[in-house]
Amino acid sequence: MMMMMMRRISERATGFSNKKLILKSSAASLFHGESLDSSVSPVLIPGVHVFHCQDAVGIVAKLSDCIAAKGGNILGYDVFVPENNNVFYSRSEFIFDPVKWPRHQVGEDFQAIAQTYGAMNSVVRVPSIDPKYKIALLLSKQDHCLVEMLHRWQDGKLPVDITCVISNHERASNTHVMRFLERHGIPYHYVATTKDNKREDEILELVKDTDFLVLARYMQILSGNFLKGYGKDVINIHHGLLPSFKGGYPAKQAFDAGVKLIGATSHFVTEELDAGPIIEQMVESVSHRDNLRSFVQKSEDLEKKCLTKAIKSYCELRVLPYGTNKTVVF
Repeated sequence: MMMMMMRRISERATGFSNKKLILKSSAASLFHGESLDSSVSPVLIPGVHVFHCQDAVGIVAKLSDCIAAKGGNILGYDVFVPENNNVFYSRSEFIFDPVKWPRHQVGEDFQAIAQTYGAMNSVVRVPSIDPKYKIALLLSKQDHCLVEMLHRWQDGKLPVDITCVISNHERASNTHVMRFLERHGIPYHYVATTKDNKREDEILELVKDTDFLVLARYMQILSGNFLKGYGKDVINIHHGLLPSFKGGYPAKQAFDAGVKLIGATSHFVTEELDAGPIIEQMVESVSHRDNLRSFVQKSEDLEKKCLTKAIKSYCELRVLPYGTNKTVVF
């Protein structure tokens, strides 16, 4: 029986120990907590590959050989095989020479291994070559999460292209948010909704060319028809530590309950309200000395940090589906 563990390197791959594989520690540090860029070397550039298939002997060796055979070098390797579940997850960080190993060939080589093992998921990204993910941000009245994401995007700390912002609340043109959007050429679409008309067809048209959506405190429930019509991932920030305090005003629910820990949860959106696979959760202590205002302020700070971390993890291929309603986050 396999023990549940976050295996850094499979012991079944000859010559590797069950430890983090770091071949160049100074370069590897670029991958943890920082966006991947091309500053590793004037010639070598970084790439990331994630893999999900049925567990089998030799997968790590095969993936490693694929990189080494083309002159690449592995900087870090994470593996996860859950207990009593014959599946394999891995995420590798590597550097390579794009002249010796062209980008299209990188994808083809990993795809050949995916076909060999019947992989459910095999994705490679080369941040300095591949286009950034295109996203749209949806929000309602509160804009603290939007502001945080815009500032991180402006500072180059959020590796996405923001195609537009959509809201069911109108904003005056002289507000900080609207001036920022206008200055950076990001369209703002005011799409008023009612209880009987969520105008989802119009929203689908606006977001049809995006790679995924971010609900930055969008206080409308997306229908199953919308999710099916969009067909790609939607990430939400829930202002509470799921599964507790679902629904409206969770901060006040938690305040009235006298909790000592508050939280925020980033998760994928499914048809079941606030029940999608969780990507990231954060908590902070509160006490009897907090009034409702300080309580809400702490909650909002958690929300914006939790959401931006989840988006960054998603873009860096750290998030993989696990089972029916869980995630592996490397």
